[in-house]
Amino acid sequence: MKNTYKTPQEEFWAGEFGNDYTERNAEARWIASNIALFAKILARTRGISSVLELGANRGLNLLALKQILPDASFSGVEINRQAATELERHGFIKVHHASILEFTPTATSSLVLIKGVLIHLNPDVLDQVYELMVKASSCYICLAEYYNPSPVAISYRGHADRLFKRDFAGEMMARHPSLQLVDYGFAYHGDSHFPQDDLTWFLMQKTD
Repeated sequence: MKNTYKTPQEEFWAGEFGNDYTERNAEARWIASNIALFAKILARTRGISSVLELGANRGLNLLALKQILPDASFSGVEINRQAATELERHGFIKVHHASILEFTPTATSSLVLIKGVLIHLNPDVLDQVYELMVKASSCYICLAEYYNPSPVAISYRGHADRLFKRDFAGEMMARHPSLQLVDYGFAYHGDSHFPQDDLTWFLMQKTD
């Protein structure tokens, strides 16, 4: 993958900070939390045979989804080389080592997932990513991100312009009227059994 990027956020996650993030997020306990989360999200879906995750990191989401959807095929896009290497080691994931902004899918997937990634993208490229997700999905799209009714930037581990909160799903549905909201929910960091990072998730379905 080329080492020139459109945004400083891409360079940030492709480099040393992204490596450190991959090493920090290696605990198997997150897989159990993810299974519980995705079981709720997928409860109102049917016929999912393929999953594409944008920003898959080391695969903790796809490992959980594999337990729920054992017969599905799985693909992941990951900008960080260290994380992409970890992703490849699982053996069941088709890995695309690329920036989301440079990725072009060759086929559609039943479910397109993005979790904890939109919050770290440059706001100027969000429309491009929304468009990608709609084109890449044959049926369902799931976003799981930090929510805020209006856009706001927050310092992230001492770095400015690296974490943004907003109504990603609302923006996406406004730009793409073919999307219908199927379900949504909140996952709390204080859950005694299956904590998440205070994520709000939205499940949408294409209607044409």
